[in-house]
Amino acid sequence: MIRVAILTPDPAEVAYPDLWPKVLARLQRALEGAGIDAVPTPWTAHVDDASALRGYACVLPLLAWGYHHDAARWQRACAIWQREGLPLANPAKVLAWNTDKRYLCELAELGVAIPPTAFVDALTQAAVEQAFADPGADELIAKPAVSGGAWKTRRLRRGDVIDAAEPMPMLLQPYLSTIETQGETSLLYFGGHLSHVVNKRPVVGEFRIQEEFGGQYALVPAPPAEALALAEQVLRVVDEPLLYARIDTLPDADGRWLLMEAELIEPDFYLGVDPAQGAGFAQALQRWVSPGN
Repeated sequence: MIRVAILTPDPAEVAYPDLWPKVLARLQRALEGAGIDAVPTPWTAHVDDASALRGYACVLPLLAWGYHHDAARWQRACAIWQREGLPLANPAKVLAWNTDKRYLCELAELGVAIPPTAFVDALTQAAVEQAFADPGADELIAKPAVSGGAWKTRRLRRGDVIDAAEPMPMLLQPYLSTIETQGETSLLYFGGHLSHVVNKRPVVGEFRIQEEFGGQYALVPAPPAEALALAEQVLRVVDEPLLYARIDTLPDADGRWLLMEAELIEPDFYLGVDPAQGAGFAQALQRWVSPGN
């Protein structure tokens, strides 16, 4: 039987006590059906000494949730894993690059469509007022450059007062109301091939689409052509060997599809709505660890 490691949250992490074990169980069921034993282990146990990960055919950071709460240690871990040549999927250098949302600007420079995006060193009243000075921005989304699960993500309206500055690099984007009417469309790729597509919408009165905020997920039988073209463009531009990728897209008010995130570290695959229940991922992983078979 093939043995792989799945990196899980720090045992001290309190943000996802009920959710991540459910996601882990789905992954383990999918992999077990393909003869793959998936062993969970906290990512924080392998930061300075990665020797315990050497015996695995592959190391999957799929549940390293909460790494953004200790970003410096996470980046140190990625550097050590890369130096040690561990069989990570996705590669350690991809994990490090994908950690900071400023990668979006790099992709935009290569022709990928993203929402108008500004990065500021801290969320201050002056920074927000400057963002609102740009025409057409009636509401903003502010989120940390290194974050996950909508952590510290805020929806701001003109005139809102920033009571206390958020002392970390932040991303500012216009709020796209299409998140409420059309939802975000995520395209899941395993081994470079499209697996399934999921539409995610917030509940009424909410803008966050994560499950813990009541987000509603539904399988999309066929992706919109423009969303598919955008996702394929992103994968070409990233141009790295990826076992998995989740490309999150959203149309703007004019119907232009935009990249919201390229999730290459620890995305939920939404196996609960995957018709194959993760079998496609298991097959891609088999090919990854045994490329000649």
